[in-house]
Amino acid sequence: MDDVKKLREDALAIWRAGVDAVRSEQLVAEHVAVRGERLYIGGDVVELAAVRRIVVIGAGKAGAGMAVGLETALGEALMADKELQGWVNVPADCLRPTSRITLHAARPAGINEPTKEGVSGAETMLRMVRSLGDDDVCVCLLSGGASALLPAPISGLTLQDKQAVTRLLSGAGATIHQLNTVRKQLSRVKGGRLAAACRAGVMKTLIISDVIGDPLEIIASGPTVRETSTPREVTEVFGALRLAGHPVVRRIVELLKTRGAVEQQLAFHPEVTNTVIGNNQIAVDAAGCEASRRGYITETRYAEQLEGAAEDVGRDLAQAAVKLRSQSGERCLISGGEPTVTLVEEARRGRGGRNQQLVLAGLHDLCYPEDSSSNPAVRSLDSMVLLSGGTDGEDGPTDAAGALADAAVVKMARSQGLRALDYLDRNDAYHFFVDTGGLIVTGPTHTNVCDVRVALTAKPM
Repeated sequence: MDDVKKLREDALAIWRAGVDAVRSEQLVAEHVAVRGERLYIGGDVVELAAVRRIVVIGAGKAGAGMAVGLETALGEALMADKELQGWVNVPADCLRPTSRITLHAARPAGINEPTKEGVSGAETMLRMVRSLGDDDVCVCLLSGGASALLPAPISGLTLQDKQAVTRLLSGAGATIHQLNTVRKQLSRVKGGRLAAACRAGVMKTLIISDVIGDPLEIIASGPTVRETSTPREVTEVFGALRLAGHPVVRRIVELLKTRGAVEQQLAFHPEVTNTVIGNNQIAVDAAGCEASRRGYITETRYAEQLEGAAEDVGRDLAQAAVKLRSQSGERCLISGGEPTVTLVEEARRGRGGRNQQLVLAGLHDLCYPEDSSSNPAVRSLDSMVLLSGGTDGEDGPTDAAGALADAAVVKMARSQGLRALDYLDRNDAYHFFVDTGGLIVTGPTHTNVCDVRVALTAKPM
């Protein structure tokens, strides 16, 4: 096997090992068990003899796997005895066979914004939790993507308003904290309002985190976590992103003013416990173990706070790889995080996602440093691979999880006269990598813990 092919195959295998470590079915199985008359869930114990019914609700890209894992852990006999029923909103391409939990297609594949189907599912969940009593248990399954999958607009706000503001915020490069701060104030389920509506005696929430640092109030916009943000913070987000003059933004600001300060201490009827069962660190660590197993001298890094622009993160990854290549032996750097992308105007915009944009920026930094169409690639990616992929199998509105760049990709780009900067400038990394063979396509992975990036090097002979 030639060096380019080996490095590429190793990089993909290392990334996939990270994804495999956070498979949702497996994570639920590790945190839910039935032993005799006790249900062990997320570190807590529920005495089953006192439970009349179990109702399962939730949303997220990992929702299907979490539902299947929960049904398997509980078993048919217990589910029948406790009259288990459930409803979980998932993307349309994430439907799977289940026994008692209904999986509801709440948005099309690759379109990460609220829909009428999502609203319908959220309303169903609200009715379900309101019907419960003190001797019932509610289990909530949350994972990345739940914010868009669980829309329930406040009075005076339309679904079209929510769609418009979601697109505005995403296009302006809003961080997940900014985006979900706005979402919480515009929702009847987010910011603890789902838990406040629940009449069960106990609510246990299992969470697969797609936010760096695992802030409970931000993951899935915190539907079972007490609200801490205020309407004033929404106005501050719009101001920081220079969106205050947009008509839909002005309507939202006025609506929040008329509503006044949303209650900061929602009354929770159930005893609520929120437990994170999977996150980015688990995936990065598992990828690191696979790299070491394959003989690479390995370093792992986790983002401890919000990352900046994908282009900057890509350039940093490329420069780190150059340093690795200058050292002896086969080396690997694995990092995790979630950068942002600021989109160009729609008329110019191509296709892509933050991972594809990140890798293309790294490739451009190494191979086209002078930004000149008359200057061919002055370096190559010989003995090097850069890879970045979303653990959910989605990267922007595309069918790819991310992309990789190596010597073969650069060779293809050269042969076709492709200029990386042109694609970067119009957010069109997808078409660059389609033409050069660098896309990573996995389909839905049924999990979501941000992104995992891999840089592999072998010292040139």
